[in-house]
Amino acid sequence: NASFLAKRGFQVQLFESREDIRQAKIVRGRSINLALSLRGREALKHIGMEEKIVSKGIPMHARMIHSISGKQSPIPYGKKSQVRLSFNITPFLLLAAEAYPNTKLNFGYKLSDWSFDSGMMTFQGPNGTEEEIYADLIVGCDGAFSAVRKQFLRQSRFNYSQTYIPHGYIELTMPPINGQFAIAPNFLHIWPRNTFMMIALPNMDKTFTCTLFMPFEEFDKITTGAQALEFFQKYFPDAVPLMGVAALKRDFFQLPAQAMVSVKSSPYHMGDRCVLMGDAAHAVVPFYGQGMNAGFEDCIVFDGIMDQFNEDLSAVLLEYSKIRVPDDHAIADLAMYNYIEMRSHVNSRWFLFRKFLDNFLHRIMPRTIIPLYTMVTFSRMRYHEAVRQWQWQNKVSRIFVCSFIRYLMIWHCVIGRRPAKAKNLKKESE
Repeated sequence: NASFLAKRGFQVQLFESREDIRQAKIVRGRSINLALSLRGREALKHIGMEEKIVSKGIPMHARMIHSISGKQSPIPYGKKSQVRLSFNITPFLLLAAEAYPNTKLNFGYKLSDWSFDSGMMTFQGPNGTEEEIYADLIVGCDGAFSAVRKQFLRQSRFNYSQTYIPHGYIELTMPPINGQFAIAPNFLHIWPRNTFMMIALPNMDKTFTCTLFMPFEEFDKITTGAQALEFFQKYFPDAVPLMGVAALKRDFFQLPAQAMVSVKSSPYHMGDRCVLMGDAAHAVVPFYGQGMNAGFEDCIVFDGIMDQFNEDLSAVLLEYSKIRVPDDHAIADLAMYNYIEMRSHVNSRWFLFRKFLDNFLHRIMPRTIIPLYTMVTFSRMRYHEAVRQWQWQNKVSRIFVCSFIRYLMIWHCVIGRRPAKAKNLKKESE
């Protein structure tokens, strides 16, 4: 967002409560790996960063499903050209924003309050002093627990909800083996176990970041290194030797299981003074890989509306809320749905059949039938329109399957009667 606004010629100041991670020896906090797809790439293209950043990522062409027996089965996302990219993007974005002469980055500044009437923001600075900063437009991109959004909660007619799912997550590392990736790098690896799952995404240093998603009550049952090892040997036996027994016992307890929250709000703006974007407006659980991509798309949508209304902020912010709210609510719901698919449905033959059927129908009717994952991840179709199209396609698929089954039953009955009929005719002729 800083780059988008600076490119327009605005004087931009970015305030970050944490230190500059490019200079930090140890980065505080851990986060689920980011997977860049088309929506995010389109936004990066608008600020001239797509090629630079894409070259730093690792392409993932498909899901790789790991069964308990150790069998690995790939499930392609779509066409061979449709890939997602795994990497840490933040340092590159900071460099891009910093390159604009009209942008200033401020680290270690924590927002304590701001005024809608005056546009004055109060920060706790890095040296503990209190500083006041004025802005014509405040853009709140400060995450699911946004300090900017607190002011919205004091206003009437602002809708807000947050939902914690009963699952938490911890992150573990799968180190390289002889300087190479321990498992095939160009996949999103998934160990689905119905009520919980583990995923692994590749990193540029040849490691994998492994994330275990599981109900908190199951995490609470594991209190010792021996229990952690026993759990992994039972459910993820192929991963144990790759992670290392000692590292697994140690890292499982490095941080407590982290919670995941889904946030919906509306509207995203307050007058012509402030607007929320990214997780501050619409935090989503990470199971569709769209949190970052939806946030980046916020920027490109906002930029287009700025052109449409000639940077008249009172009109721009109103239109932005009108356009973006239904889409972000739709992706929040889809992310919840996809967790069930990832941890459970990918194990079922019906899921694989539907995947095959969707791809088959897409090949013969590419403009009419489009797999949901393709619409969400590899297109700029609005999220809520993708959901509507998916619901219609489900009806078409059910009709197709029912008709096909009915045809098979009729065919079976006709073929099944032929030998008996021929036998009767032979008896009559005798």
